[in-house]
Amino acid sequence: MAELPRTVALLGGGVIGGGWAARFLLNGIDVRLYDPGPEAARTVDAVLANARRALRRLTLAPLPPEGALTWAGSPEEAVRGAQFVQESAPEREDVKCALLAVASRAAGPEVVVASSTSGLLPSRLQAGMARPERFLVGHPFNPVYLLPLVELVPGERTAPETLERAGALYRALGMRPLTVRREVEAFLADRLLEALWREALWLVADDVATVEEVDDAIRFGAGLRWAAMGTFLTYRIGGGEGGMRHFLRQFGPALQLPWSRLTDVPELTEALAEKLAAQSDAQAAGRSAHELERLRDDCLVSVLQALRAHGEGAGAVLAEYERSLMRRGTAGDAEAGIAAPLLAPVAEVPPEWLDYNGHAHESRYLQLFGDATDALLRVIGVDAAYLAGGASYYTVETCLSHLGQARAGDRVQVATHLLGHDAKRLHLFHSLHDVADGRPLATAEQMLLHVDTRRERAAPAAPAVLERVARVAAAHANLPRPEQAGRVGARGGTPMRSGRPMPLRGRITPPR
Repeated sequence: MAELPRTVALLGGGVIGGGWAARFLLNGIDVRLYDPGPEAARTVDAVLANARRALRRLTLAPLPPEGALTWAGSPEEAVRGAQFVQESAPEREDVKCALLAVASRAAGPEVVVASSTSGLLPSRLQAGMARPERFLVGHPFNPVYLLPLVELVPGERTAPETLERAGALYRALGMRPLTVRREVEAFLADRLLEALWREALWLVADDVATVEEVDDAIRFGAGLRWAAMGTFLTYRIGGGEGGMRHFLRQFGPALQLPWSRLTDVPELTEALAEKLAAQSDAQAAGRSAHELERLRDDCLVSVLQALRAHGEGAGAVLAEYERSLMRRGTAGDAEAGIAAPLLAPVAEVPPEWLDYNGHAHESRYLQLFGDATDALLRVIGVDAAYLAGGASYYTVETCLSHLGQARAGDRVQVATHLLGHDAKRLHLFHSLHDVADGRPLATAEQMLLHVDTRRERAAPAAPAVLERVARVAAAHANLPRPEQAGRVGARGGTPMRSGRPMPLRGRITPPR
């Protein structure tokens, strides 16, 4: 796993620059951002709000503490001392060249400088830079904080090491770098999008379809396939057992038919522009840009999560990113030491957690308590490597008590108390409270059983894990015992007291 930089410099704070700010900040990286535009701060704040909401919905993996955002008064101030530079200025070659030339002379000599340009040639952008070998294009897609693709395009003077370093960083941020083999205008993805865009414009200009009908043709049809398989694998399946060869024999001749108008571009007259705008307004049905952005993000989260379950496409990238967050969280917990009680990160209740009564659904309480249990497991060394070795803790009993109501916007936190333990069991007590006033909201008492996952039966935990459990138990020994404690433990015998292991009675097979 690549080591993440402490500080990055961003040059440009529009929608793309704001998306990069969110991608870096929510990965715990400090950002220094330069943008002289009067609306830059407002744009970045709006993008950050969307990103925080989307990431909370995207993954249950522990996100690191958010990085700090600092606004710089000049490009030199932004890049000085930064370990990585991402430029996202307006798509004008003269503006970008001037900005990159200044930044390259102020940045450290080893610092990689990337441009978010969607089509300008990197060889031209790097021509006036100091040390142009450390420059490349790193072209993202909107929203940058959710879509994993980033196209890497080297210029004539870009060093191979620059590609490697940039790719490693983007992967650590949960992205999927795609190196473009040849330097070409608009790179790879945008050239494909441009072809579709031209044909879509002709269909509307010729009154074959409305803008909504064009979008429906994509979102109800090929778009669903593309999310998982792209273009060529989809067509291979269309060839049946004969694969791509059969598909080309059957449908290849149709390529000679004048079905598309890709070699021609409709003139964007006032009449056509007005038609497009009016139909687009009707399609939006009164929804604001902000509402549509959130709808887009919610749908993307759902698609990414569905693909993750199958390990395909962007879902595989999300799964690897979550594993990296777990590894980083384990390291962070070890450095933080053992607290009494253990405190989970503060969480804000999002509106989508509410049920028809207007407060958080009970499943969300369990989610928060489950996250707190995971945090304890990381502290005692139950990380990805431990799980891969065939051992884990399973929750076998939970007693949930509701004491108050959590509503949208409430900031809540879970405190975890290790009540007891032995070689095979952990007895936990979680309490959820409102951060603002300390009001108790819920408690959960849990019994966890250590399992040999290959043999599917209870087994003692590894000595190193048990040693850490003992350290937690010692730190928690003087905590007052919660009044509600004592409701679990029948599955394995009498409830345990901290520091006094109790024997298990017979074999306990974990649930499947």
